[in-house]
Amino acid sequence: MPIFSEQDKQKIKQSLERIKNPVKLIFFTQNIGDCQYCNLTEQMLKELCELNPKLSYTKYNLVLDKDEAEKFGVDKVPAIVVCAANNGNVTNYGIKFFGIPSGYEFATLLEDIIMVSNKESGLSPQIKEKLSFIDDDVRIQVFVTPTCPYCPQAVFTAHRFALESPKVTSDMVEATEFPDLVAKYAVNAVPKIVINDAVEFEGLVPEDVFVEQVLQAVQTSLDKQSS
Repeated sequence: MPIFSEQDKQKIKQSLERIKNPVKLIFFTQNIGDCQYCNLTEQMLKELCELNPKLSYTKYNLVLDKDEAEKFGVDKVPAIVVCAANNGNVTNYGIKFFGIPSGYEFATLLEDIIMVSNKESGLSPQIKEKLSFIDDDVRIQVFVTPTCPYCPQAVFTAHRFALESPKVTSDMVEATEFPDLVAKYAVNAVPKIVINDAVEFEGLVPEDVFVEQVLQAVQTSLDKQSS
């Protein structure tokens, strides 16, 4: 049974008309073990890629394709990495979805595809400048649920940071699919943002506040290393 209705497909096609350059979705699954949403996530990607010729996906297995998993920074499934594609090569910006991007988060996936295709984050010059000063690796995890109306903007902001800075990777983490991480980070409300395991906060904040939290996490990590 198809995931998208004909009406949904028309709306998605219209959104994807903004794609300028090819985009490759790198999909990781796992046949061994418990991955409740892997098959459904792949079906979603297959139907999505059928709606625009500039959109495609490649499938890897988390266990069997360890080198690719390490290359793309994937450690759990289902996972989607949104990459630019050019003549068979891919550019990885560290924009990742862990868990099926359903509900409100599907719109985030569409916006990410368009953003990566056009290679424009839409961030202000001031925020771009602050991100340009980051010299150390930053990992942003944004915990979400499909019914959270505030989560997509938090995820999209984090993903825009990743597009803008080669030092930043940003993960959407669907909370209900990864209860071990929910327990580890004490996720009691969403969106919950964890940066380098050094700075945590809940709720949707403006971009300028978000980037300051990123810079604080970088400094906190540096302080820990020097102490």
